[in-house]
Amino acid sequence: MSTPDKTNLLNLDQQGLKDFFASIGEKPFRATQLMKWIYQFSVDDFEQMTNLARSLRENLMSHCEIVAPEISETQASSDGTIKWLMRLPDGNGIETVFIPEDDRGTLCISSQVGCILNCKFCSTAQQGFSRNLSTAEIIGQVWRANKELACIPRNERRITNVVLMGMGEPLLNFDNVIRAMNLMMDDNAYGLSHRRVTLSTSGVVPEIYHLKEVANVSLAVSLHAVTDKLRTELVPINKKYPIVELLQACREYVKGGPRRKITFEYVMLDGVNDSDEDARRLVRLLSHVPSKVNLIPFNPFPNSPYLCSKAKRIAAFRDILMQAGVVTTTRKTRGDDIDAACGQLAGEVQDRTRRQQRILQMDGKLQ
Repeated sequence: MSTPDKTNLLNLDQQGLKDFFASIGEKPFRATQLMKWIYQFSVDDFEQMTNLARSLRENLMSHCEIVAPEISETQASSDGTIKWLMRLPDGNGIETVFIPEDDRGTLCISSQVGCILNCKFCSTAQQGFSRNLSTAEIIGQVWRANKELACIPRNERRITNVVLMGMGEPLLNFDNVIRAMNLMMDDNAYGLSHRRVTLSTSGVVPEIYHLKEVANVSLAVSLHAVTDKLRTELVPINKKYPIVELLQACREYVKGGPRRKITFEYVMLDGVNDSDEDARRLVRLLSHVPSKVNLIPFNPFPNSPYLCSKAKRIAAFRDILMQAGVVTTTRKTRGDDIDAACGQLAGEVQDRTRRQQRILQMDGKLQ
């Protein structure tokens, strides 16, 4: 539980920590010592940081804290996928998912509580938007997952990739997301390559240009349709930033970077966006953008109006793209035996909470 009058050090990247130490009269190099304790060894007790002077540790204990989101529910799939519902101090819940594969371990994290963009095929969107996550709440998901998976020391880590593809639109929480990504890539923290940190956006065009100026991470774009009419229906932000503007921003983002590509995510919706003509239009759209396509079988959730495309239809769509020279993968379905759709677990818990509140209210009226 966080303390209002204490500084949560997870909110500060390396430069922020150096500035903080300078403000309390300490040498800036203490920042790197502290970062190694926090991120490489998952230590949140200042007393254990034995290479810091006793006076400094006491100062930190008096004025600082290291507080990450707490795990309130865990779902483990038979395929190794783990989904955590993490509870925030204000009672909100966010989701974090660990997906192990033979050659990597990917952690999918959230950047907001809910989402404001209202994409029609997204479970998170049905819950509405509550607020942005702080830097501590974003990097704290990585910290908590590393601790749960016993990834200590860092060279034994199971988390090799981090993707901001969970709840929320990362580019609408720009500053906090940038600080968190800085920590993911800082050698004194998690030391991930910029190629192994991926930000996924629904297409906030001005912030894509801004991102290019301040970060060098991989970019994934939720495209999902090949006409403005359909994309505006599925991804309403398209009305403000239509496909032609989005693709121009994508071209600019990878310009000057050798072998860099944008990953375009395309959810496969039965009879909606999965025809052969859709595939051919997609080829034409991406012909001038260094890109690869990730086809995503739709993961149904309660009250969704959509169904997942049939396996044969997805394969035919993929083959058209690949025959045209577009690097294309089909995302493996993971976590089928748990609440796998993003936002589904948080939504289910919120529904249970509301039901409990209604029951308590009814009990009060009956007494």
